[in-house]
Amino acid sequence: MTTDMFNFTALPPLSLYIHVPWCVRKCPYCDFNSHHSPQEIPEKAYVDALLRDLEQEVPLIWGRTVQTIFIGGGTPSLFSAEAYDRLFSGLRALLPLHHDAEITLEANPGTLEAGRFKEYLALGINRLSIGIQSFNDEALTKLGRIHNSKQAIKAVEAAHAADYDNFNLDLMFGLPGQDENKAAADVETAIALQPAHISYYQLTIEPNTLFYAQPPTLPDDDPIYDWQLQNQTRLAKAGYMQYETSAYAQQGRQCRHNVNYWQFGDYIGIGAGAHGKISSAAPQQIARRVKQKQPQAFIDTAGKDTCLLEQSLVAEDEVGFEFMLNAMRLLDGVATPLFQQHTGVPISTIRGAMQRAEALGLVEHSISRIRPTEKGQRYLNSLIELFLTA
Repeated sequence: MTTDMFNFTALPPLSLYIHVPWCVRKCPYCDFNSHHSPQEIPEKAYVDALLRDLEQEVPLIWGRTVQTIFIGGGTPSLFSAEAYDRLFSGLRALLPLHHDAEITLEANPGTLEAGRFKEYLALGINRLSIGIQSFNDEALTKLGRIHNSKQAIKAVEAAHAADYDNFNLDLMFGLPGQDENKAAADVETAIALQPAHISYYQLTIEPNTLFYAQPPTLPDDDPIYDWQLQNQTRLAKAGYMQYETSAYAQQGRQCRHNVNYWQFGDYIGIGAGAHGKISSAAPQQIARRVKQKQPQAFIDTAGKDTCLLEQSLVAEDEVGFEFMLNAMRLLDGVATPLFQQHTGVPISTIRGAMQRAEALGLVEHSISRIRPTEKGQRYLNSLIELFLTA
């Protein structure tokens, strides 16, 4: 099927993703585009490259306002406040930025200098996502993390001291050597530290990682699922309501950037290996774009056509699956009209798959809302697979 039949009544909200590719050490479970940092990270050259890259993207989203920014990695907290000052000065000159934009930066304990959080906040970075993973030192060692539990707690205390009232803690479960009590202790420690948001997800073994080549011994799936349910109850009692497969937030503190992804919104991606999804009204299409993955290759080609490693158009007969792949991660689903608004095709294109999903008790669908059932949440992969043959 061709891509000349999209009909966008309104273009989706627009976000910006910025990738910082360097880490002190690559974690054995990580399949992100991250690279061992050199002795001296080329901050200036990389910021210059990011701005050249953005200049190349601006014509594709001309006149649209950026609602959220997410700086991910790698380890973005390796960069100095001065580097981000230069970056944001350039961003604001190139892009209309919403006055209340959510701007998130990923940070890892063990890579932070005293006072850096205060400097980030002063620059307008109003949300942090701190990669804790566990508060158990044995688990952290097995995960290859460079911080220990004391450093993790100090990082959270530093966020509070810097007056951050909106930050996330990343937490994993199903870890090597973990049992029910250790999993519960991690969640209870996280709750006691009073973040606004907790990302709580199971460790999975991904291809192209050290754990894939040398698999660790993990707990069995059945007890892991029981721990998950118990800890979801703990989180809910503490005021952290689950709103997405692996995301829990206090009232009004959902991650707006990630919600835009899950609602099939648009996003520019700049930086080494960054992905973007951009809808356009003329021509009517949805384009996916991927940048050069190697940091030096990105620096050398940023602003040139050769920086674009891949570009593809989403076909009409695939867009329904892509929408549902994201939207069904949200426990409350999405408003039904959002399907056509963000895909440009009528919901009738997935009618058959929707009927099959309803018959299996995996989804609820009305004129106002599409949402996964509790069964659909548990068997999310099975639910999504139905839309591959829509």
